[in-house]
Amino acid sequence: MTRILKMLRLAPALALAPTLALIPLANAATTSNTFNVTASVTNACTVSGTTLAFGAYDPTALTSLDGSSTISVLCTLNSAYTIGLNKGVNGPNVSDRKMSNGSYTLDYALYSDSGRTSNWDNTGSGAVSSTGTGANQNFTVFGRIPASQNVPQGSYTDTITITVTF
Repeated sequence: MTRILKMLRLAPALALAPTLALIPLANAATTSNTFNVTASVTNACTVSGTTLAFGAYDPTALTSLDGSSTISVLCTLNSAYTIGLNKGVNGPNVSDRKMSNGSYTLDYALYSDSGRTSNWDNTGSGAVSSTGTGANQNFTVFGRIPASQNVPQGSYTDTITITVTF
């Protein structure tokens, strides 16, 4: 019987327990604030080029020898840039580029168009302009060795510097 009495005494408290759990504690409080997250994206570009290998030039042929190479540029999205090609190590200027074999030279030219009419210069209107996409962009360099140059056999070379200004 005492057991039944104890249960009867606890019954009202057990009935109120779920309701009491919903009442917030008088001393509980919260506060909040914010903080900023920042980053600065810089303009950046990388560039590479493949070898322009003309192959065998026949100085007795009456036709020019054409070749091409590819310049690959990767620039920050929406970053404007220009690609310039210098005169090389043997040429006196960009409109008179030369490959050399010792003291002998072989004239050639570099163009930005397949018709080979626009000399690819290092600056100004002869440079190629574009805008970065955030992915590699490829540009073809069109080369030409003019016909009928009186030069001895041998290997002729030059080195061109690609300059990307952004």
